Parts: sequence; structure tokens; C-alpha cells
Amino acid sequence: MNAPARTDDPATSPASAATPRKARQAGSSLTRYILVRFLLILPTIFILVTLVFLLMRTTGDPITAALGGRLTADQLAERVTAAGYDRPLFVQYVEYLGQIFTGDFGTTLSDNRPVLEVLFVYGAATVELAFYALIVAFIVGIPLGMVAAYFRDRTPDAILRVLAILFYATPVFFAGLLLKLLFAVTLKWLPVSGRASTSSELQFALLDERSGFYLVDAFRTGDAEVVGDVLQHAVLPGLALGLLTAGVFLRLVRTNMIGTLGTDYVDAARSRGVGELRLVRTHAYRPALIPIITVIGLQVAMLLGGAVLTETTFEWKGLGFQLSEYLQARDFVAVQGIVVLLAVIVAVTNFLVDIIAALIDPRVRY
Repeated sequence: MNAPARTDDPATSPASAATPRKARQAGSSLTRYILVRFLLILPTIFILVTLVFLLMRTTGDPITAALGGRLTADQLAERVTAAGYDRPLFVQYVEYLGQIFTGDFGTTLSDNRPVLEVLFVYGAATVELAFYALIVAFIVGIPLGMVAAYFRDRTPDAILRVLAILFYATPVFFAGLLLKLLFAVTLKWLPVSGRASTSSELQFALLDERSGFYLVDAFRTGDAEVVGDVLQHAVLPGLALGLLTAGVFLRLVRTNMIGTLGTDYVDAARSRGVGELRLVRTHAYRPALIPIITVIGLQVAMLLGGAVLTETTFEWKGLGFQLSEYLQARDFVAVQGIVVLLAVIVAVTNFLVDIIAALIDPRVRY
């Protein structure tokens, strides 16, 4: 009698049939997660724009705030009427939303420039400074966090934890002043302020079209001295702003790496004779970085907030520097446009970070 045919072929087994179904479910959950996060951007930006608009109106209309005392009462009234600031607040708000959706952020009152032009001209400098600060945060915070986890509850760990608190708690402008005093004034190793020297600025003026990113433009000149000059000017501002975030990264990496070192698969590797240093570098390193990715969005908001003080301290001509100038001039039209742009940058950055975190760690999607 013939034996019955076997039906446990891997190609037709229930396990193999469930694999494509699980893949489809994972894909649909990721798509749903991305869609929900994207839809949350719109109310977030709407709320931020509304708050900024209302806060800017608490001191009255922008024209009176900026030009009051320099024009006669009749001239002020004429300009207020021409700009439409004498209309009901709700009408102004609806009109402002319509202008934003069409890309019109208004015109500055102090220097009569389109706000969108100010955003493009000075926005690149702020983005470049945030990029330098993130590099410093990664280079300083992640390795020191690994060292603190490796020497848990010992002297190096205690020193690094205190250092992390100092990094985070020290005001950005105070750290900047200390760095300038030490490395620029006393040791004379680095420039005091600015984004580049006058000779480098002249080289940039010869370019057909400037990007606004000095490091990119420096490479386009093909002159190694210009590249070095731009990097030298970026060291102190990048350090002052980057150490703030480095303190957060140090504590996060330490905490999560200690937790990872106590998991079962790390204990199994330890039982096979794997050394502690290799466990830290190989087995516990990547899982400990996932929380870093999830908080980058929050850190971008912190970096943009710190950029105002950093750029003012080092005369780094970015959005933060211009924001302080417009605040002193009481030019609330320009302030309103810059703050709205920064809010949009933070919201979009959080959205991108959420997507990256979901791709790395599937648990985030559910």
C-alpha cells in the first residue's frame, strides 16, 4: 500500500503562507502610521500660526509698535489704514492665513524687505549652524554615553553624569562667551565672530550663484584656505550650541545602553565569553541609538531656540540674529514670519524623525 503524500512542503505550509500576510500587515501599519503623522502636521502648524498671530497683536498693530514716536499721529493712522490693521482682528487673521497659503509672509517694516526674502537669505545660515551643532552633539554625546554605561556607578560614570548636567544647564550665551574668551581672545586659535573672513567673502562674491551655505560655497571656490577659514569660524558657535544637545544625548545613550546590557541576548553573549567592551560596541550600541533618533525632532526645536542666542553672541548672520534685530526694532511683521517658519521647520522635522524611527523600530507603528 502506497504511503500518503506529504503535505508539509515549505512552499505550501501555513507558516510560509502567513509570511506574505504578515508582510502586508506590516506595510499597511507603516502606511497608516505615516498618514496619521502627516495629518497631524496640519493642525500643529495651524495652532502655532494662530498663537503667533495673537501674541503679536497683544501690543497693538505692528505699524504703531514699530514706527510709533517717529511719525505723527496722522501719518500713523494713514499707514495703519493702508495696511488694514484698523479692521476687526478676525478679518486680519483670515487674510493672514490666506497670505501664508499663497507664500506671502508680508514685508518688513524696518527695512522694507519681503519676509520671504529674509527667510531665504538668512535661513541657510541657521540650518548650517544647526548642522554643525548636531555633529558636535553626536561626536561628544554618543561616545561619552557609551563610556558612562561601560563604567556604570564608578568614578568615570559619575564625572560624565555631572558633565552632562553642566552641558545641558549652562546657558548657550554664557558657554559662547567662555569659549570666545578662551580660544579666541586668550589663545587666539580661532576667530571671534562671523561666518567667514573678509577675503573668503570676496571669494564668495565671485561665484555665479551663492547657495547661502558657506561650507558648500567654500567647496565650490576650490580653495582649501577658504574651506579651512569657514570651518574655523564654525567651531566655536557649533561647540556652544552642540554641547547643549550633547548633554541630552550622553544621558540618553547611557540610560538605554545600561538597559540593553541587561537584556537576555546580551547575557547569552556574555555567557559565550564575549568581552564587555565588545558587548558595548557591538551588541548594545545600535539598540541604544533608537531613542536618540526619536528625540532629534525635539532637539531641533531646542537648537533653533538656542540659535537666537548663539548667533547673537558670535554675530552669526542667521535667522536668530535677524530675529533679535527685528525684535529690537519692534518689527513684528518680520518676527511673525520668522517664528512661523521656525515652527514649520520643527513640525516637518518631527514628522521625518517619526518616519525614520518607525522604519528602524517596528514597535513604534503600533
